[in-house]
Amino acid sequence: MKTNSRKIIIFGAGGRVGRAAEAEARRRGHEVTAAGRADGEVTDPADVARLAAGHDAAIVAVHDPATSPGEFFPAVARALAQGLPTAGVTRLVSVGLASVLPTATGDLLMDAPGYPQEWREFYVGHGAGTEALHAAAPDSLDWVVLSPAGDFDHEGEPSGGYALAPAAAESRITTADFARALLDEVEVTTLRRTHAGVSAA
Repeated sequence: MKTNSRKIIIFGAGGRVGRAAEAEARRRGHEVTAAGRADGEVTDPADVARLAAGHDAAIVAVHDPATSPGEFFPAVARALAQGLPTAGVTRLVSVGLASVLPTATGDLLMDAPGYPQEWREFYVGHGAGTEALHAAAPDSLDWVVLSPAGDFDHEGEPSGGYALAPAAAESRITTADFARALLDEVEVTTLRRTHAGVSAA
């Protein structure tokens, strides 16, 4: 293991973003623990603390289609805010949603004219999770929420780069490029206690 490598736990490692983050972390020489539903509940602080013990950082890319988003995402945030510091983890990089990011005009993307509203409950639930993280995370937990500035491009080729950007419905980024952003924030903290959008460079 490289001297600058970190021990990273990835909650939600079975999803597209989680798999991309795991691949990028391993490519960089980090030691990775991939945590899924069978390992414990990310809404349970005790399970989070048990699984995260011995790690330096956590990446979180989870959802639960069987649970109300307004319940699930805040519960995850509170469990992380309590469990990760108990385990000694000091850096959290969580995957968020563009819908609750402000656009260049300052309005939230989900409130933009023509933006799909059939999943608004999911958007609002994600936003409530970030608000819960703001409220519950102690100073010892350095966290950031990153999301695509628009959506994922599951068909395109990775560009090898990315840029921070305001929310824009037309913005796209591949999961591989997004994973680079996640791991860059694990390795060198540039964003703290905020939600930022990422677009292809």
